[in-house]
Amino acid sequence: MKIFLKIPSLGDGFTKAVYQQLTTVDQKRFLFWQAPQDQLEGITTLLMRLDAPFEKQVGGVALMINQSTLPVLTNWVKKRWPDDEELKQSLEEIGKQEAIRWRAGRFTFNVTAHPLVYGILNVTPDSFYDGGRYQETSVVQAHIDQMVQDGADIVEVGGQTTKPGGFVEVTPAEEIARITPAIEYLKKNHPGIAIAVDTYKYPVMKAAVEMGVDIINDVNAFADDQKKLFLMKESSVGLVTMHSSREHEYENLTVAMKKFFEDNLVMLETAGIDRERILLDQGIGYSKVADGEQDYAMMRNIDQFNYLKRPMIIAISRKGFGKQLFNLAKDERLDVTLIAETYMYLHGGRVLRVHDVKATRQLVKMVDTITNGYWSL
Repeated sequence: MKIFLKIPSLGDGFTKAVYQQLTTVDQKRFLFWQAPQDQLEGITTLLMRLDAPFEKQVGGVALMINQSTLPVLTNWVKKRWPDDEELKQSLEEIGKQEAIRWRAGRFTFNVTAHPLVYGILNVTPDSFYDGGRYQETSVVQAHIDQMVQDGADIVEVGGQTTKPGGFVEVTPAEEIARITPAIEYLKKNHPGIAIAVDTYKYPVMKAAVEMGVDIINDVNAFADDQKKLFLMKESSVGLVTMHSSREHEYENLTVAMKKFFEDNLVMLETAGIDRERILLDQGIGYSKVADGEQDYAMMRNIDQFNYLKRPMIIAISRKGFGKQLFNLAKDERLDVTLIAETYMYLHGGRVLRVHDVKATRQLVKMVDTITNGYWSL
């Protein structure tokens, strides 16, 4: 037996548009299970347990399942047909084709199989949420230890805020001085954790790369300085490239964002940076009118970028929508953050950039447990 991806027969333009929506935005997968007649009853029984639409056809069964259901189907197949190597290999091959990987320094993450919790550490006096909390060396180190213990895959060190409403720019030398101790502590004490640096300054990026960090997060999308592109090309770091609309509003937000990301990816690839190193950030909270309707539109439209086959980061932790909607102080915004993150996670965001690592790890485990909660005897 064998399972393979198969495009169903498509008629008019509308049918093709629906298929495109299902496969890209909704992440449905159309498969054909090639099998002899005497195996069809067992196959259809299994598919009914997956709540999957299917139809018996000549030579096998056509079906549609969620992309996230592929690992469940693979595990069930291995148990039900343990000696059918062709069947198992065909599913494993589909899994490889479907995997979205992010190469970042020392790490290669399969974010399709393993979503990432990306912890935020701002060693600044003025960041919007945790500014001033992590200044003393012992406090910084204790917070790093706690994030790792709570399940962070990545720890991002930020030496200057870019918060909405204005910020005080510091010199590159000051920013480097702020972030260096945390980077050195992470390298020495937590070598299994990826290290990110949040900066838009070339000298800081260069210093961070020389210190051996794995990820650079640039709110300017690496588009404002050709030296950044050369530095990224010559390194192996992963890139977080952010869309920002602080300078203007859009007539059609989704269309404009698609164009931005498409153009940005072309720019980075043309500069010699491999596509697998790039992660996309919608820039929620960076609109011209901060904490306004555009932020909610971007929370909703995250699945519109699934077609780009790049990881999408969820970067909304404790942001101003909690105040805008519910008049919540910063320390009271965890619940609404988790609710919004859950929606975005279910619609394609596979990397969660957060202040609250433990609660976010619980979110991921709970949602994944439900998503894979098919009944199998």
